[in-house]
Amino acid sequence: MKSNQPSPLNEIMESLSLKNDDLIKASREQLTHKQVQKARNGKHITANIKGKIVRALNEHLLRVGEDNEKTYFQKDLFDVLLER
Repeated sequence: MKSNQPSPLNEIMESLSLKNDDLIKASREQLTHKQVQKARNGKHITANIKGKIVRALNEHLLRVGEDNEKTYFQKDLFDVLLER
């Protein structure tokens, strides 16, 4: 099922003033702008891509020293109800 609503990931990234490129640069894995944008728009992405995005976000926050006490998980960034 597709969603036309932005995902929680989008809201979190906007609240932290992050751009897609921030996650791409922080990722140690192959992650593309297209994958991040699809995730932010609430479109279907694989569990593997979700994991890459979660790791990239946490890595970015660790590097810049923002929100050190918060570690994000998939359930925080993606609306699991839309997956069905």
